Amino acid sequence: MPARPPLPTHLWVLAALYGVASLAHFTHNAEFIAFYPNLPQGLTRAHVYLAWLAITSLGVGGLLLAWQGPRVLGWVLIAAYGAMGLDGLAHYTLALCSAHSLAANATIAAEAASGLALMLAALLQARKAWRCR
Repeated sequence: MPARPPLPTHLWVLAALYGVASLAHFTHNAEFIAFYPNLPQGLTRAHVYLAWLAITSLGVGGLLLAWQGPRVLGWVLIAAYGAMGLDGLAHYTLALCSAHSLAANATIAAEAASGLALMLAALLQARKAWRCR
């Protein structure tokens, strides 16, 4: 069996950038949860960190599959992981940008932008892998 080619470097970089942006946003959410306007009453620090772990496990699983398993499925999972970054924009359905702190807006924007970039790059890889099967 021929050796599998390594994953493209730009995908590792995009995944790392999104991972850091996601961690920054979720950490800011968790640590400053009382200052985020109109969040559900029962939401706690622990809930926020558990949500981040669940989302991140999707990305890790996708990377593992893209590296060793069925590549197309791996790329689709990575794309889904990146798409989760757009969910941070839901903060703006609860309150306007002006109601959030500069740090909150910055972490939301960084997570959404890096997640979108990862999603698009992973979908292109999935398409390429699908055509090569």
